[in-house]
Amino acid sequence: MKRIFLIIAIVFGVSLNAQQTPAPPQSEQIAIVGATAHIGNGEVIENCTIIFNDGTITAIGANLEAPSVGTVINAEGKHVYPGFIAPSKSLGLVEVDAVRASDDQDEIGEMIPHVRSLIAYNAESKVVESMRPNGVLIGQITPQGGTISGTSSIVQFDAWNWEDAALKTDDGIHMNWPNFFRRGRRWMGEGRGFIPNKDYGKEMDDIKNFFQNSIAYGKTTEKEKNLPFAAMQGLFDGSKRLYIHANGEKEITDAVTFAKEMGVKHVVIVGGYSANKIAGFLKQHNIPVLVERTHSLPRFDDDDYDFTYKLPKLLVDAGLLVGLQNENAANFQTRNLAFYAGQTVAQGLDKETALQLITGNTAKILGIDDRYGTLEEGKSATLFISEGDALDMRTNQLIKAYIDGRDISLETHQTKLWKRYMDKYEREKEGQ
Repeated sequence: MKRIFLIIAIVFGVSLNAQQTPAPPQSEQIAIVGATAHIGNGEVIENCTIIFNDGTITAIGANLEAPSVGTVINAEGKHVYPGFIAPSKSLGLVEVDAVRASDDQDEIGEMIPHVRSLIAYNAESKVVESMRPNGVLIGQITPQGGTISGTSSIVQFDAWNWEDAALKTDDGIHMNWPNFFRRGRRWMGEGRGFIPNKDYGKEMDDIKNFFQNSIAYGKTTEKEKNLPFAAMQGLFDGSKRLYIHANGEKEITDAVTFAKEMGVKHVVIVGGYSANKIAGFLKQHNIPVLVERTHSLPRFDDDDYDFTYKLPKLLVDAGLLVGLQNENAANFQTRNLAFYAGQTVAQGLDKETALQLITGNTAKILGIDDRYGTLEEGKSATLFISEGDALDMRTNQLIKAYIDGRDISLETHQTKLWKRYMDKYEREKEGQ
């Protein structure tokens, strides 16, 4: 009997610590007046009024008359931003790296485009919940591992389950392009540095064979459905994007050339460490780049010490469509996405251009810019109000956030702990 009570207590305790209850649909018109609005396309509107109803922005502009119906929020001296977008992350697929039962980001197999990350997405993840207080309201949930990892979907971060969360299902397929060089194995006498990958040609041939078989499958009348080949068809008809994770000059060039030869309509490079060296090639083929982790050490001895910090600016200056992905950063670090963008300002990017890296640009790259990424009439009211500059960790203090017009909670496990210990220290100050 004691064991039964213990199990009930554990389950009940977990439910008490679950994510905040998702917000109900917008029930009345809301107007935010007097704010500085950062549109997400490079434009800033001072003394801006934003009116939204039924989850959609119905009016936005300077010095508009405040409506007489609904809720009016005085945001003088504050800033309004579109919700930040975190692309190509495994948020909601892994909760604790060391607990295998909570890790659904990697499935068995090398070529598994039919594996859908969305159905494994945990809408009650505490890691996902912690994104919202920093303004990260949308993410692309992406599988990891293998050569073709599976299919991603785009979700919003305030939902009961994966069905509620989905904004765009099965938006793209993710492929890890093989490395032309690999690190030497010292224990086998190969040294410390990089050496050629003798299997590079074979790995490329395996990918080519899989794509060719997928194309052939799409041209035949199926007798028995082949799930991997069927999942690939969206790449050839333009309904899905191919996200190629690659970093070296040769790898990126080979990957893009291959994808174009195979008839893939939309290609995105994820990572792109050496993309600046072949920026002309990428621009020629209209290839956007989701830049890898900006807060990391350079990979090569002859790179500038600050190369990773300034890579986004180098690519923007070259005329490419650029977003921030911050590959290899742990899931919990995604909450700092805005501050990674802020770091690019220190490298010379205009602040509104830096904002585009996590709003308008990323929405275009993911193909959701018809509804998200910028504050414009007719688009989703997915936005937040900050006390100050959202790209500065000292002043990005959210007071309100909305997803599709729904007034979402900004409470998380972290904010509860902050309040708890602030209360403790206040008592100590008062000598209690």
